[in-house]
Amino acid sequence: MTALDFLGDLEKCELCEHKCGVNRLRGETGVCRVTMPTVASATLHPAPPESYTVFMAGCNYKCLNCQNWTISQYPDNGFGQRGYEDPKELAEECLNNLNSLSAKLMGADRIFFSGGEPTIHLPYIEKVVEEARRINPNIKVNFDTNGYATEESLQRILGFTTSITYDLKAYNGEVHLALTGASSKPVLRNAEYIGRHTKDKLWEIRILVIPRINEDEIRPLTEFIADTDPSLPVCFLAFRPNFALESHSGADRNLMDKCAEIAKHSGLENVYWSGNTGIPGRIVDVESKIKERYTSENARLAGSYALYAGCQTHPRDCSTCISNQACKIKKYIPKIAT
Repeated sequence: MTALDFLGDLEKCELCEHKCGVNRLRGETGVCRVTMPTVASATLHPAPPESYTVFMAGCNYKCLNCQNWTISQYPDNGFGQRGYEDPKELAEECLNNLNSLSAKLMGADRIFFSGGEPTIHLPYIEKVVEEARRINPNIKVNFDTNGYATEESLQRILGFTTSITYDLKAYNGEVHLALTGASSKPVLRNAEYIGRHTKDKLWEIRILVIPRINEDEIRPLTEFIADTDPSLPVCFLAFRPNFALESHSGADRNLMDKCAEIAKHSGLENVYWSGNTGIPGRIVDVESKIKERYTSENARLAGSYALYAGCQTHPRDCSTCISNQACKIKKYIPKIAT
């Protein structure tokens, strides 16, 4: 037995649907490019659910719009992170902060794992939660995910979480691939399972609304959610320019109101939106050689941004891309921040 035996899953990593099968403990890297679990930062956070949020570095997506790109595109973009930390020490840090006056004034009542994408660090997070519950068996835990977990990983996540915040990017597979580099099928499968079988754990489904890229996805997404369970909570987030979409127009108030109306028309009962609206921008369309590689106009536009940021494989699919170990998007540094 060694101190790191709990990380055995990383010897042949198949925690997410990329199923890379690499030995991360020996320094091998898959699509996410992460070896050892890495903490980016941790802080009391007022966004609902109020919490002590642990941001984990690295992600199995390469979203063009990522607002946490300095974290998610670790380790390739050169931004330093806190690094690997002893699970017991991190658990103690979380509980000490949640017991502070600042936490009580904020209403923070749980540990919140975010990123990046926490699924790629699943055995580490399980260990942190185990250590935290040795001290406080009733501590609440939120898991913030893009949903690209295997069915086995999802069951493990559901086993220790109190609440889940769940991101949906697109329904159409081509649009989802162009925007994130990953398939939408596992994400929809897992969302449906949660909605039908463990909806008591669902804090909310979050849909970032990106003008012209995924606004046509709102109706199929909301119809899909309503068909699963019309009472599921859905929050639309207003896109603001970020990362490879740094010059793209932000979502305006009319678009956000329209999304809410579409959702209600689809039968959803618990819909709202948030975020700053109306941030100006422009469409950067460099269709060139990739035009014929996408059938959807929205996917083609997203693919154009990916090409501009350095992605040379189209249509995008990080699992099969021969350049996924030297991905230029992971090294992209935007000139604009919002």
